[in-house]
Amino acid sequence: MSEAETVTPRYRRVLLKMSGEALLGDQSFGHDSKVLRQLASEVKAAHALGVEICMVIGGGNIVRGAALAGAGVERASADYMGMLGTVINALAVQSVIEQAGLATRVMSAIPMSSICEPYIRRRAIRHLEKGRVVIFAAGTGNPFFTTDTAAALRAAEMGCDVLLKATQVDGVYDADPKRDKTATRFERLSYLDVLARDLRVMDASAISLARESNIPILVFSVHVPGALARVLRGEGMFTIISGEAAA
Repeated sequence: MSEAETVTPRYRRVLLKMSGEALLGDQSFGHDSKVLRQLASEVKAAHALGVEICMVIGGGNIVRGAALAGAGVERASADYMGMLGTVINALAVQSVIEQAGLATRVMSAIPMSSICEPYIRRRAIRHLEKGRVVIFAAGTGNPFFTTDTAAALRAAEMGCDVLLKATQVDGVYDADPKRDKTATRFERLSYLDVLARDLRVMDASAISLARESNIPILVFSVHVPGALARVLRGEGMFTIISGEAAA
């Protein structure tokens, strides 16, 4: 038994939210095979802790609905196109995770019976209970809602203990740390802090839904190898967003 398997994780059931852009790696479009393999390795290590894992992945590496709407495509149609991009990503991630040896299910809010299951809440919970990794695709199935909001919604429906937001940096900062070297990282924030400061780690609807459901949001870097398993054990660098601010 590995050292990771001997440590009790802090959470029993989690939802991992990643942007589609995180799958780009060094590519300008689509998927970087190295990033996909690393993601599969991260999920496998987390699964080995005994954690039930579900996922929501954005579609920005394929198509961004907001950008299309800005270019003249009718907003609802642009958002549906973005939802289809998330299905493409879900299928790619499913493939690499299964190659790593884990059973997975893709469940789409927009029925696509030829390639994945329709989203049914009780069935999704049963998949998690059986140790399968569940990947939720097509957002909420409705235009005008982001995949951040979809992640908060699915986390609430699944009864998740935490929503894990994998980002480009190791937590939430008061400014962009890539542009401002004096930016300060927060260890802990309240939901109201995030909304009042307009920190934009997730959209306001997602933050509000997480607050109403009392689901903490843990923000960490997607680029640090082994980070997912570490934050599940309460280790490493991250920011926790919950009902309580830092003392």
